[in-house]
Amino acid sequence: MGGCFSKPKPGPNNLPVSVLKDLAEELSAPLRLIFNKSWSTEDVPEEWKTAEASVPVFKKSKRNELVEVKIEVVLPEKERVKEETSPNGKASPIIYKANGTSRHYQLEEHPVAINPYRNVKDVVEASVCHVKDLDNGQMREVDLGCGKALLVKENGDFYAVGHKCPHYGAPLVKGVLSKGRVRCPWHGACFNIGTGDIEDFPGLDSLPKFQVKIEKEKVYIRASKQALQAQKRTKVMAKCISLSNYSISSTNVLIIGAGPAGLVCAETLRQEGFSDRIVMCTIDRHLPYDRPKLSKSMDSHADQIALRPKEFFRTNDIEVLTEMQVVAVDVKNKTAIFKDGFKMEYNKLLLATGNTPKTLSCKGKEVENVFTIRTVEDANRVVKVAAGKNAVVVGASFLGMEVAAYLSEKAHSVSVVELEEVPFKKSFGEKVGRALMKMFENNRVKFYMQTEVSELREQEGKLKEVVLKSGKVLRADVCVIGIGATPATGFLKQSGVHLDSKGYIVVNKMMQTNVLGVFAAGDVVTFPLALRNHKKTNVPHWQMAHMQGRIAALNMLAHGTEISTVPYLWTAMFGKSIRYAGHGEGFDDVITRGDLDELKFVAFYTKSDEVLAVASMNYDPLVSKVADVMGAGRTIRKRDVELFVRYGKTGDMSWLTGKGS
Repeated sequence: MGGCFSKPKPGPNNLPVSVLKDLAEELSAPLRLIFNKSWSTEDVPEEWKTAEASVPVFKKSKRNELVEVKIEVVLPEKERVKEETSPNGKASPIIYKANGTSRHYQLEEHPVAINPYRNVKDVVEASVCHVKDLDNGQMREVDLGCGKALLVKENGDFYAVGHKCPHYGAPLVKGVLSKGRVRCPWHGACFNIGTGDIEDFPGLDSLPKFQVKIEKEKVYIRASKQALQAQKRTKVMAKCISLSNYSISSTNVLIIGAGPAGLVCAETLRQEGFSDRIVMCTIDRHLPYDRPKLSKSMDSHADQIALRPKEFFRTNDIEVLTEMQVVAVDVKNKTAIFKDGFKMEYNKLLLATGNTPKTLSCKGKEVENVFTIRTVEDANRVVKVAAGKNAVVVGASFLGMEVAAYLSEKAHSVSVVELEEVPFKKSFGEKVGRALMKMFENNRVKFYMQTEVSELREQEGKLKEVVLKSGKVLRADVCVIGIGATPATGFLKQSGVHLDSKGYIVVNKMMQTNVLGVFAAGDVVTFPLALRNHKKTNVPHWQMAHMQGRIAALNMLAHGTEISTVPYLWTAMFGKSIRYAGHGEGFDDVITRGDLDELKFVAFYTKSDEVLAVASMNYDPLVSKVADVMGAGRTIRKRDVELFVRYGKTGDMSWLTGKGS
C-alpha cells in the first residue's frame, strides 16, 4: 500500500474504492460489504464480494457531502442467539477477519464517516519531491502547507505517515528505518511505515497513514488536515456486547493493576475484537497515568499526565475500579477477593500490580516528611514540603537521582546518600557514573557516598536531621527514599501462582503463569528474555511493561504469540537524557566513545566478546540503531565496537550492519 496508487474508480455515490480499502486497513480486517448494482465486478475487491443479497449500505449526507458507510453482515447462528441477551436487546454487527475470528462494532449507533474525498475542505494534496530526491532507506520530513508528514522510501516504494512519535513528540525523521518500520530516536517506539501501526513501545497510539501517488516522476501526498494536525491515531476498538450476561461481581477478563501493562492489555483485547466484559482494578485513586513523570516532573497532577481521558474508558467499555485492593486470589474458583470483602469472578486474569517502594528500617523511620514515591500524591507532597527547605535523597537509583535533579531548583539544598562509590555504577559503570555525578555537583547537589542512614531525628514530630553511619549529620526537612522496590505479590502467596525467591511472578514466553487462564505482566514478573538466551529476567522498564501487556492480551485470545523485544529505557536530568537499550547485567567491560566531560558520549557494555547493552547521551539515534540490530537477533561483537571507537567517524554505524564481522 506504500507505492503508487491509480486514480480511484467510482463506487456507490462516487465513493472511491481506495477509501473503502483504507477503512479495511483501519479495522485491520477484510470487510464483507454489501454493494449495489452500480458497481461493476472489476470495481469490487474479491474479499468484499458476498453472495448475500441485501439493501444498499451507502447514503449521502447533504451537509458537507459527508459519506457515511454502514457495514452490514449476516450474523452466524451462534451470534443470533446473543441478540436477545446483549445490551439493548441486540448484538452488534460483526466484521470478519481473515482467520475467521470476529470483531464487534456498534456501527448502527456510530456510523463510520469517510470524508477524505467528499469533504474537500479537510483534504490537502501536495507535491513534496521528485522520485529521485530520496534514495532507498531514506526518510524526509515534508510540509504539506497545513502540517507535516514523514515521507519514506524503501525498496523502491514511497510511504507517508505522521512525522512525530505519539509518545512524547520526537521527530521520527531522526529515528532509524529498518525493514518496514521506523524506530523513535528518543524512547525506541516502533511504527510500521505501511500502516502507521505501533509495533513496539512506549506509547499507546499509532501514526496516521497518508496516501502517496506518483505522477510524472513527482511524489504527491494526499492527507486529511485533521490527521496532519493530530499526528496520532487511536486504533479502532470493539464494544462490549454481552454486559447484560454478567452480574456486578463477574467478568470475563479481570486485570489487577492499572499501569501500562494492564492498560495495554485491555486496549489490545478491544483492538483485536474482544467484545466481552473487561474490568481493571487498582489501589490507586486515579485512572492510568504516566508514572515515570512522577520523578521527572513532580508537581504534575493526575489529569495532566493521564494516559487516557475518562471518556476513552467509557467509549471503549473498559471498566476501571479505583481504590480497590485485591488481598487474595482463589484460582480454583477463579475469584479475586478485595479488601472490603467484595468478590469478583473471572474467566481470564492478568496480574499487573507492579512494585512497592522499599523503606528504611532505621530508628525514626516513622517520622513525618519521610517519603517514598509511588503515587501522584506522594510526588506532590514532596514538592510542597521541599520548597526552599533542606532535602535528602537516600539512594542513587534512577528514581532517586531524578528526584534530586528536580529538587535542585526547588529546595534550599539537596543531598544524596548512597552505598556505592558513584551513582549508577551497576547500570552505567564507574566512568559514566562519575561523569553524571559531576553534572549533579555542578547543579548544587552534594553526595555522601559509601555510607547509609543510621537514624532519622525529629523535632515536634517532623524530620529535622538525617544521621549517617559515617557519623555525618545532615540537616533535613524532607527525605525521599529511593533504594529500590519489591514486587507487590504478597496477596498471591497462598494462591498457587508460582513466585520466585524474590517474590516475582514466574511466566513463560507468552506471559502465562503456571495456572491456566492466569497471566502476568510488568514490573512484577520474571520472564524469558530472548536477548539473553531466554534466561528468566526481571526488567522493570516502562517500555517492557507495555509489550508484556500486549503479549498477555494476544495469548488470552489464543494467538500463541511469544515475547521478543529489546529492553529500552531512558532517564532525564537537568534537561539531558540518557538512552539505554539491551540488558547489561553482568557486564565486565565498558567501551566509551565521545567526551564524558562534555556529556556527549556512547558507552557499550560487554561481556567476553559480546555487547550486552548500550547507553548514550547526545548521541542519537545510535541507541535506537543498536536496539534494531539486537532485535533482529544479531550479535554485536566487542571487536567491532573497538574498531568503531578507534576509527569510526561520529555517526558512522556501518560496523553495525556487518563491517568487521
